[in-house]
Amino acid sequence: MPRALAKVGNRVVAETESWETVEGNIYFPPAAIKDQSLLQPSGLSTFCPWKGHASYWHVAVDGEIIENAAWYYKEPYEKAKHIKDHIAF
Repeated sequence: MPRALAKVGNRVVAETESWETVEGNIYFPPAAIKDQSLLQPSGLSTFCPWKGHASYWHVAVDGEIIENAAWYYKEPYEKAKHIKDHIAF
């Protein structure tokens, strides 16, 4: 499997050789996040009828904040259990 990479500018935010793809989005496992301090909690929450409730983070890199740029499913529904705690950008 090729390597998946998430970058902001020249800064690598996440990198892995093991990920999940759902609806065209790459979901990175928690260990793939290079620096957890780059993720700032967001108050945004959305709902998907088959995945469940998603929570969002802002991504802050080198003074730039990209609002609601990352999301994850803490308690996904059964069909989406494979992306539990994985992070998409």
